[in-house]
Amino acid sequence: MHRCCTRYNGRVITEAPGAAPLALASNIVHLDPEPAMFSAMREGWARQQAARVLQKDAIGSRLRLVERMGEFTGLYPWQWTPVDGGAFIAELRSGPKPIQLSTARTYEVMIALFVEYLLDARYGWVELCLERFGEAPQEVFHDGNSVLHAVEYEGDPRRRPLDYDEVQALFDAADSRVKRIRGQGRKGALTALRDAAVLKTIYAYGTRRTESTRVDLVDLRRIRSAPDFDRFGSMAVRYGKSAKGAPPKRRSVLLVPEMDWVIDVLGEWIEEIRPAFSPGRHPALWVTERVGRLSPRSINEAFVVARTDGGLDEDLDLHRLRHIVSAWFPCSDELQLG
Repeated sequence: MHRCCTRYNGRVITEAPGAAPLALASNIVHLDPEPAMFSAMREGWARQQAARVLQKDAIGSRLRLVERMGEFTGLYPWQWTPVDGGAFIAELRSGPKPIQLSTARTYEVMIALFVEYLLDARYGWVELCLERFGEAPQEVFHDGNSVLHAVEYEGDPRRRPLDYDEVQALFDAADSRVKRIRGQGRKGALTALRDAAVLKTIYAYGTRRTESTRVDLVDLRRIRSAPDFDRFGSMAVRYGKSAKGAPPKRRSVLLVPEMDWVIDVLGEWIEEIRPAFSPGRHPALWVTERVGRLSPRSINEAFVVARTDGGLDEDLDLHRLRHIVSAWFPCSDELQLG
């Protein structure tokens, strides 16, 4: 990472990406110095994260969280205390739609990273705050008020894998929707067929919602060890879940024998149903009626519709299809796919 040194108000400061001199000009007098300083801090943090090649979406979400912290407290970062941090998280954990403990922990980590950036002497914010406001940033979350040290598991206990009967009910509901639409002579049968195939494929390969939308036809591949699986022996996931804003992780998912029934599902989709959407040269495995790539939201809506039609627990979500216990894997001659 390129660095050089410059004089800022008589001090020598390293010009690393995110340093105060790069975000806040020393020769400008602001009418409202506090908001200007806070804005410069956020801009500097964004530059520092961009230099670490973090994704724009991750940077944006972190900046919005810092802004929310400022709005909630009515204070600026150099005025924040552990009490303010605890009150902010407590507020988010209350009300009709409280955030999960895992989300609270993530928020604490994000805010702690921002404060850690401000406290880093290489960026010059502490001296600048002391000079202009007589106060300096301090740690907001520590061992005594952090969710990370309060519990070992932050997940909602209501979230669990679907059992075999629930998976069967989900697939039956998705298939029945196709028959119902056709019987009523309404449009939407092709979409319902696609939605049913999507849900079954997610279950068979264990992919996430967003990962599934980014899969292309070329990502389905043969493997020498399982020639009977044809071109569906493995699925290349090129847009896997990233960690801490890093680029997407890549992985290959192998089809297991217990899930070989999905070969027929995908074969029918690719050879018969997908061509009816007139996708042309579109590379996506899952396409829409307007020849676009299916969105994560659409996949989630398909799951919710099937879950409702199947009379399943509302606490079950699409992500739980990835967490089926191995003992629940249905055998190929047991699962009826309609």
